[in-house]
Amino acid sequence: MDLSISSPFRGAFPAPTSTFILNPKSRCSHSLNFFKHRNSYSKNPLFSRQKIPIRAQASDPAVEDGFVIDDVPHLTDFLPDLPSYPNPLQNSQAYAIVKQTFVRPEDVVAQKIVVQKDSSRGVHFRRAGPLEKVYFKSEEVRACIVTCGGLCPGINTVIREIVCGLNYMYGVDDILGIQGGYRGFYSKNTLQLTPKVVNDIHKRGGTFLLTSRGGHDTQKIVDNIQDRGINQVYIIGGDGTQRGASRIYEEVEKRGLKVAVAGIPKTIDNDIAVIDKSFGFDTAVEEAQRAINAAHVEVESVENGIGIVKLMGRYSGFIAMFATLASRDVDCCLIPESPFYLEGKGGLFQFIEERLKENGHIVIVVAEGAGQEYLAQSMRGIDEKDASGNRLLLDVGLWLTQNIKDHFTKERKMAINMKYIDPTYMIRAIPSNASDNIYCTLLAQSAVHGAMAGYTGFTVGPVNSRHAYIPISHVTETQNTVKLTDRMWARLLASTNQPSFLNCDESTGGKVCKDTIDSINNMKITSI
Repeated sequence: MDLSISSPFRGAFPAPTSTFILNPKSRCSHSLNFFKHRNSYSKNPLFSRQKIPIRAQASDPAVEDGFVIDDVPHLTDFLPDLPSYPNPLQNSQAYAIVKQTFVRPEDVVAQKIVVQKDSSRGVHFRRAGPLEKVYFKSEEVRACIVTCGGLCPGINTVIREIVCGLNYMYGVDDILGIQGGYRGFYSKNTLQLTPKVVNDIHKRGGTFLLTSRGGHDTQKIVDNIQDRGINQVYIIGGDGTQRGASRIYEEVEKRGLKVAVAGIPKTIDNDIAVIDKSFGFDTAVEEAQRAINAAHVEVESVENGIGIVKLMGRYSGFIAMFATLASRDVDCCLIPESPFYLEGKGGLFQFIEERLKENGHIVIVVAEGAGQEYLAQSMRGIDEKDASGNRLLLDVGLWLTQNIKDHFTKERKMAINMKYIDPTYMIRAIPSNASDNIYCTLLAQSAVHGAMAGYTGFTVGPVNSRHAYIPISHVTETQNTVKLTDRMWARLLASTNQPSFLNCDESTGGKVCKDTIDSINNMKITSI
């Protein structure tokens, strides 16, 4: 079988010794292909996005070496005659000393790096970085940047580095800032962005471009993009924002416009799937230490001090978990993924009383989304949503504080000193730390390289510490949540020595019963 097929990328992925499969789940049109090739590595490009529209099939579970590429769309998928140009970086002084300036087209990043000898090679993503050919002339680029959703440390750094990356690396001068989120496309004026304008915005919290929730109207947005002559769109936001970016890409493709749509995932909760972590997360964990330390100082300075710190985490408890692990002053961590109960043997009240007798004080960290089902039983539920479609949460911090106070003062007749701290908006509003600043720079530059190379409908992020281009649909299919059956949660339980609040089987040495594990593995935390 001859697989010598020309590629619009001047190269392609090598065929593995056993199997090469393009992932049928990918939303991009070119990914609906299926290949089996059992020969040695091919010297020729393996596939073309335009020339072989082979129907997608699910990978054969019997195949041991399945090599899956979850590739991203390219402008040439629907504009096949689009010309390419040499990348200006080949003449860049900054890259003159670099041994390999450009990423090889066959470079991929594995989603799973811990494998067994006979296991499948699994899903891979296209490696992010500059390519030898670009599909935009610098003087023809009109780019725009928009920020949507809630605040997060590092947004301004991403904005700055997109502007500086486009200008310094590719000589792009025409860059617009869309103000006020998605609705800014059709209801507000734009800002002209230059390296001088954005020079010091990374030192501030919030977003230089303003933000909002909701306001997504695909037709109006793409009409505006078309009317303004914009051909690169950089969208910074969480999973809801990225779903909106996916719809923009689909409408752009439908109209046959030469517009690259790039998403930069933003969520302080770290709940974006696939990527290692979200920007701003390290800063949030670091800042949360201040609140935890304050609570600890307060409660150890009084008799029977009980401190509660409420942190972000609507559906994912990563900030609470990592802040607890980093602090070492926390006695109990409650997150959305882990159910808990207050009364009875092994309950939270019993644990608090034991810890007060032992240490004289206790610090509890609770994520904002923890125990919502429990709250709904004792409080009148709120069946409302914000402009982004997120269900409005009941205040677990205040509820927990009041219940603990009532239990110990009224039922146990104990004198306690309650201290409640909610640093949510303080954490969201601060500038990013050094680690996140570097991370934001890598995200922004990778997005710029991808858009200039003609990729579209993609988001960017680190996968196993290597930056990759990922189909937007892949990161919006599900949310990243703490896995209670993984070792990280076990490390936390070992650190705090708190109860797991799960049913254990004494006949198996205290192991959690199989039914409980199955229910945890099947548990889904949704945003609606």
